[in-house]
Amino acid sequence: MPRPIHATVHLEALRHNLALARAAAGDARVWAVVKANAYGHGIERVFDALRAADGFALLDLNEAQRVRDLGWRGPVLLLEGAFELRDLELCSRLGLWHVVHCDEQIDMLATHKTQVPHRVFLKMNSGMNRLGFRPAHFRAAWTRLNALPQVEEISLMTHFSDADSPAPGHSGVARQVGTFVHATHDLPGERSLCNSAALLRHGQAALAELGASVSATAPGALTADWVRPGILVYGGAPDHPHRTSQDWGLQPAMTLASRLIAVQDVPAGEAVGYGSTFRATAPLRLGVVACGYADGYPRHAPGQAEQHTPVLVEGVRTHLVGRVSMDMLAVDLGPVDLALAAQGLPPAAAGAEVVLWGQSQHGAVLTVDEVAHAAGTIGYELLCAVAARVNFR
Repeated sequence: MPRPIHATVHLEALRHNLALARAAAGDARVWAVVKANAYGHGIERVFDALRAADGFALLDLNEAQRVRDLGWRGPVLLLEGAFELRDLELCSRLGLWHVVHCDEQIDMLATHKTQVPHRVFLKMNSGMNRLGFRPAHFRAAWTRLNALPQVEEISLMTHFSDADSPAPGHSGVARQVGTFVHATHDLPGERSLCNSAALLRHGQAALAELGASVSATAPGALTADWVRPGILVYGGAPDHPHRTSQDWGLQPAMTLASRLIAVQDVPAGEAVGYGSTFRATAPLRLGVVACGYADGYPRHAPGQAEQHTPVLVEGVRTHLVGRVSMDMLAVDLGPVDLALAAQGLPPAAAGAEVVLWGQSQHGAVLTVDEVAHAAGTIGYELLCAVAARVNFR
């Protein structure tokens, strides 16, 4: 039989999270962001649950082709646009919308031969300093695009750098909105600003709850015409640990689970795992789990006496012990055995369910954000890093 580690994608959770995004978006249309193979969940696996979105946003042409092959005939947006001239040929053939963020992409469009003009999203660098035209040059870029016969319609977009700030009215968001509105106020075209953090923290629903707006000079400027939820669709909180996925009402869309494959009784004073970074201060009952960094679990997740990474065994919260190795990790069975004994059940044994993140069959939930936070990273990275050798259900 195969190793017991597996990942489960929860379609109802995806539907729930997408509906929550739509509620937060007000009248805006919703892109379901499925870049990075749907944040590690698999585009083909999530498609049916997300087809209630108004469009799919992603990065590369291969993923765009996969979405079209699944039968999607609605909008598909390339978030980084074309990388070379021949990419525009596939945009024409597949009917893709694409971002324009630099002069080189306008140059490519100017030489592109097409029978069907393109829908483009012109991106402003409003403070992120990653992609896009600076405000002073944005209008000139729009004018160039507007003069091209290869371009049918120009939408306008930007991206927030600080929407995940713990302060609801964070000045970074207000500043970027102000910059964007000031530079585009008289330009035609639809707008797109909100990612997951902006939508949850500063979208229509949040502003109504707060009774305030960070964009009082331009009502509705944040949610605008299109929103771009990514991590929230998959059940992750974009501003963890300030607020959790439970705070936002999100449900985990992926469970990474395995089983105990062995149990060890470790005497006081003995070490566990590579490097002997953990040493038992008292007799310890240890569970060995079929999961390691070759499965995508973070090797740097702590398992020392002072700092632990949470794990669920039979629905009971416990923690890592020692270093994560390539194919295995170890957990403390003490809390598990106590909880099971309280229910009149025997101690945990080989074959017991282990949830690395997600939902236990016993009903308990361990969010990917908690595991990522313990490991000093973010849930996005863990979801995207699940290895190809892990079977999906």
